[in-house]
Amino acid sequence: MHADRLRVLGMMSGTSLDGVDAAVLETDGEAILGFGPSAYRPYSEAERAVLRAALGTWQGAAPADAAARVVEAAHADLLAGFDAVDLVGFHGQTLAHDPGRRGTHQAGSGARLASESGRPVAWDFRSADVAAGGQGAPLAPFYHHALARWMGAEAPLVFLNIGGVANVTWVDPTDPAPETACRAFDCGPGNAPMDDYAAAILAQPRDEGGAQALSGRPVVARLAEFATDPFFALAPPKSLDRAAPAPDVSGLAPADALATLAAAVAEGVARAFDHFPVPPQRVLVCGGGRHNRALMAQLAARLPCPVAPVEAADLDGDMIEAQAFAYLAARVLRDLPLSAPGTTGVAAPTRGGRISRPPA
Repeated sequence: MHADRLRVLGMMSGTSLDGVDAAVLETDGEAILGFGPSAYRPYSEAERAVLRAALGTWQGAAPADAAARVVEAAHADLLAGFDAVDLVGFHGQTLAHDPGRRGTHQAGSGARLASESGRPVAWDFRSADVAAGGQGAPLAPFYHHALARWMGAEAPLVFLNIGGVANVTWVDPTDPAPETACRAFDCGPGNAPMDDYAAAILAQPRDEGGAQALSGRPVVARLAEFATDPFFALAPPKSLDRAAPAPDVSGLAPADALATLAAAVAEGVARAFDHFPVPPQRVLVCGGGRHNRALMAQLAARLPCPVAPVEAADLDGDMIEAQAFAYLAARVLRDLPLSAPGTTGVAAPTRGGRISRPPA
């Protein structure tokens, strides 16, 4: 390996439980030096059922072990399609996240993946931060900072990732140090409540494109009750697992329920603006939520600055998180910090992760 320029494959399975994203990034762990190919491997319905059954479980529980095998097999399957990779960044599948108490649990062994693939694997990215008193999330902010500088941004901006949970990174691109340039935190629900509702009520994996939500109207009273959740009054740092606060939509017509859930995401993001050092110039949206037209319309109506998908900056919004874990893998290899007080609330910039190498 050449530490000054690595070709790293990042792999991410998010809280939406839709599948595995994989993307190659060329980096030295500080600057973005090039983008490589990417791929996606969806979970089957049977695999998704195993993962859903394991949500909220911890290491050693039978459902968690079954989920780990699914996660490892899916990642190995996708990894086999990539060659000429120096290092793999493997996030695993978050099943439980309880910083300050039980810790954080990402299913899947990087050591097993390294052994089966013959590639060195960086993994277990969150544990050190949680052990040091941090939230263990979000971890993409340092990569967002690198992206802002790669873009040539000259004023503060926000990266909004809408996966199962929504999180924000406020970035000052004029500050060259990610440890001081970023403010980041989970800000509320993302796609998970909408996807869960669509699965339970419509027998569909999601409200495709937000079509149902677009035909409905948010119920103001339900949103007002949702906005009183104590989470929103908390100052960052703060993080959520998949069981984020969400409005009660029982008894509503499906279109109105989905419109209300979409509006709740925008409400959480709008509340995040109270915690930014200065107002951002714009918001760039990544993750699956940017495909939901109702949600994007709610964001545009609710936020005080322009909102656009990250494709407006010539980026691939489906692969930002996978690229982020490629970037973090390079930082693990180079023994650089992965988090800081402004991103996870940890007391000082904190290194983390571990490297597993294949058998000789």
